Amino acid sequence: MREHETFGSFWPFYLREHARPATRAWHYVGSTLAILVLIGAVVTRTWWALAAVPVAGYFFAWVSHAFVERNKPATFTYPLWSLIGDYRMYALFLTGRLDAELEKAGVNPDGTVRA
Repeated sequence: MREHETFGSFWPFYLREHARPATRAWHYVGSTLAILVLIGAVVTRTWWALAAVPVAGYFFAWVSHAFVERNKPATFTYPLWSLIGDYRMYALFLTGRLDAELEKAGVNPDGTVRA
């Protein structure tokens, strides 16, 4: 059974699972690359390249969970919410509003999580 039944309850969990700044940075690399591959595939009409979009996006994220955060990616339990969370986190980072969300979720600036 899943612990989170709504995206609202999932979101703070998602942020705590991405507490370390390096984990988030690797996610941004993957998200940026996925967007660029998607745009490139559409512009050039190289439709087979669309298969590389999830690979580009998830490779860096999953590596960061294995070697930086040392936890299981939320994608495995919450695939859609995790994807939405990835891009919400990315957008908040780009607009300078992520720190407030991390604070509300109990994530300290140094990447530790308050109990």
